[in-house]
Formats: sequence, C-alpha cells, structure tokens
Amino acid sequence: MVNAMVVLGSNESVSGTIYFTQEADGSTTVTGNTYGLKPGLHGFHVHALGDTTNGCIPHFNLAGKEYGAPEDENQHAGDLGNVTIGDDAL
Repeated sequence: MVNAMVVLGSNESVSGTIYFTQEADGSTTVTGNTYGLKPGLHGFHVHALGDTTNGCIPHFNLAGKEYGAPEDENQHAGDLGNVTIGDDAL
C-alpha cells in the first residue's frame, strides 16, 4: 500500500487535508476535506513537486502529455478534473 497526505493552507484562509491511497497495483483513492473555498468549480491537480512556496510549478506529467480533462484520451496524470463546492460549504 502507498499513502500520501497533503495539508492545505494559504493566506486566503483556505485549508484542508487531502489523502491519496493506493493498494498494490490498483487505482488511487483520493479523500479529504477542504475549508474556505468559494462555491463553484475548482481545478484539482497534482504539481510536480510538493513545495509551492515559490509559486506553482508544472503539474505532475511523467508521460509529457498535453493538458486535458481526466476523460480526455490525451491528458496528463496530474490533472484530476474539477471539485464542485456547494453553496452550503464551510
């Protein structure tokens, strides 16, 4: 099993924790909580390195593919699509 955790925090009062879990050679499960995001769609992607203190760097993209939605045939592994935040969000 492989596990990773991301702790979100910003100067815009957005916070949360995201967990990535993969069993052996299976698919990866992503779970977690976010706080302070405005209602609507928000892009959800993994960057090449975890430290973004000097700004966001390119998305995780080992295969060198074009940017695209997860359902697109030609898309990179770091682009996980959108997260919808409802009007009742914290």
